[in-house]
Amino acid sequence: MPRDAAKVERPTARTMHLNLRAGERVYINGAVVRADRKVSLELMNDATFLLEGHVLQPDAATTPLRQLYFAAQTMLIEPGQADLARTVYSTLQDGILAATDEPAILAGLKAASGLVDAGRPYEALKVIRGLYAAESALIEGAGLEAPPLAQTAEPPADTRAPRSPAERPRRQPRSPDPKADTMAAKVIP
Repeated sequence: MPRDAAKVERPTARTMHLNLRAGERVYINGAVVRADRKVSLELMNDATFLLEGHVLQPDAATTPLRQLYFAAQTMLIEPGQADLARTVYSTLQDGILAATDEPAILAGLKAASGLVDAGRPYEALKVIRGLYAAESALIEGAGLEAPPLAQTAEPPADTRAPRSPAERPRRQPRSPDPKADTMAAKVIP
């Protein structure tokens, strides 16, 4: 057997090194992983991940582009909600495209949309973050205030997913003693 025939071309595995501090979280393929101490992780295969520092909280999604970012982020963090998040993303994007003619934002949205359509929402997040400064200048120049999240990112009522446990109102257990319920109402808001 010739020596050249024994050589097998193996594709180079794409690995990703993540360094986490104690208490830091990373979202990997929809799972939340929290480091209890400083740790270095090596992702050996293709995985979708989002570092905690890039996670936008719902109350911080106060501008149209931040709401768009939140929808794309939801595709990564909650894969089970990805279809609904894509619908919200598309609706938000259409609204932004109709509201602006800013060339930087239009070009960025086109690039981000292509990435989302290609199943690469992580890269779309980077593009959208890069548009924040242009959006900020546009909003400040117009003297506008950012709309609240609920007004622009709410999906139609018939497609809304069930609320997460954190969003559900807490039910207080009823005690057979009415005095205990009165006391509990004073202690538990």
